[in-house]
Amino acid sequence: MDRANQLFRRIPVNAVYLAGLLPFAWIVWLTFTNGLGPDPVKAIELRLGELGLQFLVAGLVISPLRWAGLNLIRFRRAIGLLAFFYVAMHLLTWVVLDMGLRWEEMAADLVKRWYIIIGMVGFAAMVPLAITSNNGAIRRLGAAAWGRLHRLTYVAALAGALHYVVLVKAWPVEPLLYLGAVCLLLLARLWRNRQRATAQTA
Repeated sequence: MDRANQLFRRIPVNAVYLAGLLPFAWIVWLTFTNGLGPDPVKAIELRLGELGLQFLVAGLVISPLRWAGLNLIRFRRAIGLLAFFYVAMHLLTWVVLDMGLRWEEMAADLVKRWYIIIGMVGFAAMVPLAITSNNGAIRRLGAAAWGRLHRLTYVAALAGALHYVVLVKAWPVEPLLYLGAVCLLLLARLWRNRQRATAQTA
């Protein structure tokens, strides 16, 4: 793991942002070259949502990897902000391109389709995370309070996975894999916290 850690220390954080935005550039390219099939808006909406969920899962994976000796903690902020970017673009695509800013229809959808409410909960949980993803916020809030606030990541990831499962209205493998991955990562964190608590009281 030492060699891997040394390698990752050489990678600038800005490279993560750049690599993370490449899928967005590809979606834009496919949009303008008619490469998204007969319903491009739905394709854009789905792909952006999947990318947001993938980055949320990637952010959760960083801690278990650190327990195993691979330290990617310096990339966690970039991964979290990329997750917020893609989820925000997913929501914006639904509001502007799919619903055409028809607010009454959107309000009716919120009542009829509860998976939208789950998605909104996940996005709402991510807003304070994005706002406070800077060193100034850590200083103002204090490390302990900032850490407690950023537990909203768990809410966002679980809501995003549930949103995806309910959205498809069936039981395909991919959404269930995302939900299973999120649940396993959250259970791993609970297990780790319980181990720490037991060690402190021993």
